[in-house]
Amino acid sequence: MSKVIQIRNVPDNVHDLLVKAATSRGLSLTRYIQHELERLANQAQLVQENAEIIRRTQAAVQGQPDRETILSILHDERGD
Repeated sequence: MSKVIQIRNVPDNVHDLLVKAATSRGLSLTRYIQHELERLANQAQLVQENAEIIRRTQAAVQGQPDRETILSILHDERGD
């Protein structure tokens, strides 16, 4: 079931910019903000998943793995 979110005290200039961005994409303001919220939620989930992979990697190597090790494991976990 979908939820309703109401945002108060949005500055006029922010509202205007959001309306312009929505219009430029041929979307209503509501639909544009829905897309942006979905994008932000997916990004936050990816950050959390990456943080968990880094924690597991650090535990596995018992310390601070180098950048290449972390990237390699991230790619393996994602199936890249």
